[in-house]
Amino acid sequence: VPDDSVTARYLYVFWVLKFQTISRQNICRQKKMLYNEGSSGAMGKNGTGGEKSLDVRYQRYRGILCELTMMSDMFMRNVLKDRDCTEHILRVILEDAGLRVLEQVIQKDYKSLQGRSAILDCVAVDSSNRQINIEVQQKTEGSSPKRARYHSGLLDMNTLNPGQMFEELPETCVIFITLGDGLGYGCPIYHIKRKIAEVNQDFQDGSYIIYVDSKNQEDTPLGRMMRDFHCSSASEMQSEILEKRVRELKETEKGAEIMCEEMDRIFREGRKLGEKEGERRGERRGEKRGIAIGEMKTDIVGVKAELVRKWLENEVGVLK
Repeated sequence: VPDDSVTARYLYVFWVLKFQTISRQNICRQKKMLYNEGSSGAMGKNGTGGEKSLDVRYQRYRGILCELTMMSDMFMRNVLKDRDCTEHILRVILEDAGLRVLEQVIQKDYKSLQGRSAILDCVAVDSSNRQINIEVQQKTEGSSPKRARYHSGLLDMNTLNPGQMFEELPETCVIFITLGDGLGYGCPIYHIKRKIAEVNQDFQDGSYIIYVDSKNQEDTPLGRMMRDFHCSSASEMQSEILEKRVRELKETEKGAEIMCEEMDRIFREGRKLGEKEGERRGERRGEKRGIAIGEMKTDIVGVKAELVRKWLENEVGVLK
């Protein structure tokens, strides 16, 4: 018969493994339930899980889709896929009726091998070769001045090729359209440029940042457009260009298919995140239960709970 300390060690290992196994079994059952819920709406009428029916998927998401506005990051990205909409928005914000967008990338991914990477909502290039980043921000922390600075730096960092002169850097403009007053001074729009403090003159580096308060809906071209940004129905919008695109995304079969694909993707990503979090919580819960039961069992063999905790530090890595 093994001595008391060895017996307690065996009991501890047994109970930790037992409760981790139970937790993982529960997670597997939850995953199965989530999968069935997610796929049931996509089943055909015969219930065989054939091709997803657009009508069934649209019915699933209709309530969400009806409430979306251009202040929704996901919906705004799809509005901006129509270059005419991007052009219209920039003309109003920059007060440049002749502005032309030559090219644009939605969800521009700036990867960094050494620093932090970022995905920018929309990066457009106009006819003067100016690079413009449009961001819709619903949260205050997402529109901090330092984030705007970082976005500006990303535009610069990915512009020049090896051997090009610094003077060839194009102008850049980062535009944050915020849910409220992002800077807190009560202005509908803010234009930020670097200045030479001693002479109060602009520092001509060609870098600009603009903040637009979407809640400020004065009777101006900018204010009327910001009102459109908060409209959930195309019929309420004043801009014909934006109204046409919003109606297409919300009221046509083509638009419904685009938006259902977007929401399917968000659903899948959310489910994956939920599964991972569930696994982490299940493992932590299993370990806590195992420790609690193990500590109770030490009373049987007369081993101190502190000794079990020390074994935990040595063994938990192996158990995982």
